[in-house]
Amino acid sequence: MEQLIAQIPQQIVNGLTLGSVYALLALGYSMVYGVLKMLNFAHGDVFMVGAFAGWAVLTLCEQSGPISMPALVLVPMITGAVAATAILGAVIERFAYRPLRGGSRLVTLISALGVSIILQNAAMLLTSGRAKTFATELLIPQDLVVHVAGATISATRLAMLGTSILTMVILDAVVLKTKFGRAMRATSQDPEAAEYIGVCTARVIATTFVLGSALAGLAGVMIGLYYTQVDYMIGFSAGMKAFTAAVLGGIGSFHGAMAGGLLLGLAESFGVLIAPPVYKDAIVFAVLILTLILRPSGLYGKPRSSRA
Repeated sequence: MEQLIAQIPQQIVNGLTLGSVYALLALGYSMVYGVLKMLNFAHGDVFMVGAFAGWAVLTLCEQSGPISMPALVLVPMITGAVAATAILGAVIERFAYRPLRGGSRLVTLISALGVSIILQNAAMLLTSGRAKTFATELLIPQDLVVHVAGATISATRLAMLGTSILTMVILDAVVLKTKFGRAMRATSQDPEAAEYIGVCTARVIATTFVLGSALAGLAGVMIGLYYTQVDYMIGFSAGMKAFTAAVLGGIGSFHGAMAGGLLLGLAESFGVLIAPPVYKDAIVFAVLILTLILRPSGLYGKPRSSRA
């Protein structure tokens, strides 16, 4: 028992670190659902593409010579991943979702699953099914750690937490205090009324896809630096966990996505204390099932009023 208690501070740090990545991905789900009322199940595979884009930039930098200034590599890695996934998000929205807009939600769901399968298989062919390694030690000092209340916080974890918090604060400000944010909220509440007052809902939807995909690219680089390797299947697992986080927080709610991601990361981290690590995915989906049973609308979602 004493050993378990001693591990709690470290598991909190691990949970918040993973949860911050899940939160970024869950934001993408919530943004698309909030505006278009569709579940973009290809979002996890966009995240996978972002991880590989970051790895590709890092590999090019390694081949060009010794890395003397890590900041000059991290910035292009993040920029390259964000740009690649933003463009990919725009392409997916234009050719896979826009022609189906206004039709059955089942049709768009099937289209999303089709895009997911295409991206997975394309990544498998391009990488020959082999995992790619991130040389994290070349970019972030592994001996740079902070000890707090019995927990060891590495520089990688600090960078991930700081980046996630900063990104979420900026996104929250964009949604609540900018003209685009008002247009996004108007489109989410009533697309037809938004069109009447001059909002170009098609542009808002496309921009929402691009922004959500860019967040997935950022999360892909972060998870690559954290786990030090990625493969073509990483998007499926992370995507399902991010979807669970979005449901837990209340699908369509930005604050709910953030809270759901952090709570899910903590649940997964603490789950390995009471069960073997192989069951951590089962714990995540158990959380999803319990949420759907006990509070289908999520933590921040508004329950639907029943009609007599």
